Amino acid sequence: MHVAHLSLTDFRSYDTVDLALEPGTTAFVGPNGQGKTNLVEALGYVATQSSHRVATDAPLVRHGAARAVVRSVIVRDDRRALVELEINPGRSNRARLNRSPVSRPRDVIGLLRTVLFAPEDLALVKGDPAERRRFLDDLLVARAPRFAGVRADYDRVLKQRGALLRTAAQARRGRGRSGRRAESEAGFEAAGAGDVLSTLEVWDAQLARHGAELLAARLELVEALRPLLVASYASLAPGSAPVGLAYRGTLSTAVDAPDRAALEEALRAGLREVRTAELERGVTLVGPHRDDLFLSLGELPARGYASHGESWSFALALRLAAYDLLRADGGDPVLVLDDVFAELDTERRRRLAGLVAPAEQVLITAAVPDDVPAELSGARFDVSEGSVARVG
Repeated sequence: MHVAHLSLTDFRSYDTVDLALEPGTTAFVGPNGQGKTNLVEALGYVATQSSHRVATDAPLVRHGAARAVVRSVIVRDDRRALVELEINPGRSNRARLNRSPVSRPRDVIGLLRTVLFAPEDLALVKGDPAERRRFLDDLLVARAPRFAGVRADYDRVLKQRGALLRTAAQARRGRGRSGRRAESEAGFEAAGAGDVLSTLEVWDAQLARHGAELLAARLELVEALRPLLVASYASLAPGSAPVGLAYRGTLSTAVDAPDRAALEEALRAGLREVRTAELERGVTLVGPHRDDLFLSLGELPARGYASHGESWSFALALRLAAYDLLRADGGDPVLVLDDVFAELDTERRRRLAGLVAPAEQVLITAAVPDDVPAELSGARFDVSEGSVARVG
């Protein structure tokens, strides 16, 4: 798989840009702040319909413009596909495949698969659990695009259930007809919140159903990633302590096997166990949205104990493991290295370059040409003041 063409209209700093790309290594070189990362961010958006830099679409649209358009030609097994995404902040985005509209933008997810290395990846090790959950879920979607719908359904139910819990929490803080504060589910009935509780049962069932599907897939994914992570880290940092990977959920009853029926029942039981606390706090306390991916280095958690260099190696090893997993599924994903080599010492730079060099297509951003390892020589574009010109 590789990207043969990238065209942007009103995306980030670019009013228009049109690039012909090819297999092998391509480097975008130029001073910081000139728009190098914007180019690879656009390709990442085609692959995932999200940005690795911001949480919303609004910053992706050039200041003063109403929308942005990203077009890419993707080649896979000698077949070409033109994907066009129209980004409309505050409104529904639109997508076209080979110039024909598709009913939902997420229907084109999976046509391009990328693995992105970026300075933000350090948060996979040092950041909050949300960063690691996103890593897992993005990889799930890359492997099986239908999980974009599973994740969207879970998030929708979680939002609705959260709104009901906030309503119930407000009722608890008020006073019922008895004049006493509602301290239990029976007390909520007296406070006139019985409808909220009965509706909550309906959302419990939906949360457990969608959550079980997502959780089962995550557990399978962690098992598949673990040996690949161990091998990747050993290649990047030989002689270092071994790394580990484990899924840590919010269920009080451990369900290690990815059995959807068992997980669904465990989630429903878990929600029943924390019902009083949820009604008091107004938030959903059990489910995949609160789980974490535990990373260990030797006998210690990587977060808080790994050095800066070890944390970088761990984050890179996670991305390399994701790349190896996608490649095993069939077809090399496009590798994107966004200003990564400047963060690495000479030895780690050499080892990473050797590991990614065999990929079908590697896209690199760098501030200066010397940041691109000799093992990854290839096409080069200079990026300066909003212009992108091929120089080699």
